[in-house]
Amino acid sequence: MSSTTLSPVIRLHPEDGVVIARQLLQPGTEVAPGVTVGARRIPAGHKVAVRPIAKGEPIRRYGQIIGFATDAIEPGAWVHTHNCEMGDFSRDYAWGVDAKPTAYVDAPATFMGIRRADGRVATRNYIGIVTSVNCSAHVAELIARQFERNPITGADPLAEWGNVDGVVALTHKTGCGMTMDEPLRVLRRTLAGFARHANFSHVIAIGLGCEVNQLGPMLEEQKLTGRLRSMDIQDSGGSRATVLKGMDFVKEVLAEANAVTREPVPASELCIALQCGGSDGYSGITANPALGAASDLVVRHGGTVILSESPETYGAEHLLTRRAVSQEVGQKLVDVMQWWERYTEREGAEMNANPSPGNKAGGLTTILEKSLGAMAKAGTTNLVDVYRYAEPVTAKGFVFMDTPGYDPVAATGQVAGGANMVCFTTGRGSVFGMKPAPSIKLATNSAMYERLSEDMDINCGTIVTGEETVEQCGQRIFELMLRTASGAPTKSEAMGFGAQEFAPWVLGATM
Repeated sequence: MSSTTLSPVIRLHPEDGVVIARQLLQPGTEVAPGVTVGARRIPAGHKVAVRPIAKGEPIRRYGQIIGFATDAIEPGAWVHTHNCEMGDFSRDYAWGVDAKPTAYVDAPATFMGIRRADGRVATRNYIGIVTSVNCSAHVAELIARQFERNPITGADPLAEWGNVDGVVALTHKTGCGMTMDEPLRVLRRTLAGFARHANFSHVIAIGLGCEVNQLGPMLEEQKLTGRLRSMDIQDSGGSRATVLKGMDFVKEVLAEANAVTREPVPASELCIALQCGGSDGYSGITANPALGAASDLVVRHGGTVILSESPETYGAEHLLTRRAVSQEVGQKLVDVMQWWERYTEREGAEMNANPSPGNKAGGLTTILEKSLGAMAKAGTTNLVDVYRYAEPVTAKGFVFMDTPGYDPVAATGQVAGGANMVCFTTGRGSVFGMKPAPSIKLATNSAMYERLSEDMDINCGTIVTGEETVEQCGQRIFELMLRTASGAPTKSEAMGFGAQEFAPWVLGATM
């Protein structure tokens, strides 16, 4: 379908008082019968009123409240932060009223995965280095660098180990100067999640020796054994000695790490982290619902999808509780949102500090609007469980994990929980990776996709131009998931993204 035959605006729900600009709207453009754009141009992806909205009246998008009018709004007017703000309204949690049996497929799809000795399936095959504290970060990076391909000479220390995807150091800025309660428990849970991740064949854990997050107690508490070798810099004789010791370990296990073969495994082994970053007004129209359609396919094929970013679900949680398999599961989600209300109040912040400036430039006005679009990534299947940050995800189906909205921190928790792939939607053009899990990036609009084609894996802007439906785009995403899980490299992997984005959630005071 040619874009010239399409309406210049998108109406998402019959009850909405606003429509979305498909393109830059000039004054006089008709946006509804008898309604034209006023004197001010409306940017693409932004909202325009199609009926009078009184001061204090709810403003609806997707048929849901996204804010309240701060002034009377005339038909044809731009609706954004200058005339729309947050406000309180009641939410009907309606526990489980929309939950329904999942329509599983008779013959699940397959991909070429790596079956580990314990039965888990990997989509990649790395050797990992985790650090207990920031003080051991540089030593970990020095070890990993010894196994990197030289971009100038082409020398590749792993050339004869073709089944090993690389040696990756995951460093962070904490591990000491912290209280030995919840902040330490969260950090240890996160590090342990990566240390036992199926996409690592072997792992080195490196500490300094005197930090709060002592390696010995962490390994014992998290029951980390087997493929892991631990070393403290102070006990090993210093930085150089520890680097050499770490290099020796990698060389020692390379043959074993390389001795893997990919084999057909069912799509039920997929565990997908759902992420969005640099969102815009198209996110909730194109990439997010398309990823939602792909998420439904993953669940129907027996797999798992993890929705996170609690502050970016705030205000829409009542739509997820309706899909909860039980009131207990729904209440877990409500408890998460109430914790965030207390947390932000204690910190002197407010939930509507999100959206970011870039989100607002792209057409998102309030966190309610952003949340309604963000949750579309989770499709339509039942909410089967809710997890703490970095907690191991054991359920099959659609689950929620409590994380901040900041993308690297959120994805770190999801991958620690066991996600073996990340699907990341973006409208403004976020570049992202998260080793050891491959990351697929989905563009919400064609203009950005073409501008950042070396960073984007799929263009979902085709939905805006009428070239394909949400369902067709979702099928395309699902098929890319299977190819990626089988070893096909993503754009972020080609650019080497994924180690620097490791960012455990830092809670509590730095002492």
